[in-house]
Amino acid sequence: MRLIQLQDDAGDVRVGVVSPDGAQVRLLDGLDGTYALASVAIATGRSLADEAEATPGATRLDYPALLAAGRVLPPLQHPDPAHCLVTGTGLTHLGSAAARDAMHQKLQQQAEEGSLTDSMRMFQWGVEGGMPAPGKPGAQPEWFYKGDGGILAAPGAELASPDFALDGGEEPELVGLYLIGPDGTPHRLGFAIGNEFSDHVTERQNYLYLAHSKLRACAVGPELRTGALPRDLRGTSRLRRDGAVVWEKPFLTGEANMCHSLENLEYHHFKYAAHRRPGDVHLHFFGTATLSFADGVRAQPGDEFEIELPELGAPLRNRLRAVAAGFAPGGVRAL
Repeated sequence: MRLIQLQDDAGDVRVGVVSPDGAQVRLLDGLDGTYALASVAIATGRSLADEAEATPGATRLDYPALLAAGRVLPPLQHPDPAHCLVTGTGLTHLGSAAARDAMHQKLQQQAEEGSLTDSMRMFQWGVEGGMPAPGKPGAQPEWFYKGDGGILAAPGAELASPDFALDGGEEPELVGLYLIGPDGTPHRLGFAIGNEFSDHVTERQNYLYLAHSKLRACAVGPELRTGALPRDLRGTSRLRRDGAVVWEKPFLTGEANMCHSLENLEYHHFKYAAHRRPGDVHLHFFGTATLSFADGVRAQPGDEFEIELPELGAPLRNRLRAVAAGFAPGGVRAL
């Protein structure tokens, strides 16, 4: 099932079910968003899809028109953005078969030479131990924090890059969407397309700057897909400038193209008690192996990122906007 959040004609937040052909959205009555729907599903013991199917609602809206009007919101939000944690894991994807073979050869050569970097060593741990047997912990992935729910940009909205940023580039990724139940159990609602959006120049200066490079806006959506995912997912990432495509490349995701299982990545995120606080929302990016920056392309203000992953519904599109940081040295006030 495909779910979206949207603003209805009165400006209220609603949750809707996308028709199989992507033409219409059925609004669900009595619910002010996916958070409310998921909370009811947890309380009733139903799956999210079953709860949506059982919820009445006869109003149908034109889905492409909603997207064009900017009325589609991120597919999951918390009523209080401070209770939404946006995080991610890196060094998780193998890329294409050719890239995979080259990576294995490089790992073997560097291991023999004793010249493995810290990043390559962590990637090697994932290749060797990131796919443990079900129910068993595997190798820890790289983990990072992006921000709370306040950094989320809606589909079609602008992605703001602060004036202190050295770069602002797309990262096409799969995102897991979670709600922590009253007893502290993480519930996966489903998956969505994400643009993790990072400062790659800052990160390249030194890998210890990774944390700084990730504290940026991001976009998720438009749709939440419930249920299990295909193991092999194939999409396309594009960069448009003045209406013309200046960069385009296919990308691979899903467990068939990763060195960590989703279960292993979820375990290493939710093993921390602070990440299992009842009522909290978690949006977790699972990583990528495809970047325009890696091909020498630098995004400019006004450029549009487009991430298309057909198995997860409509594409995710956002424009890049440079903004003032709003804070200067000496801005801390002593009391």
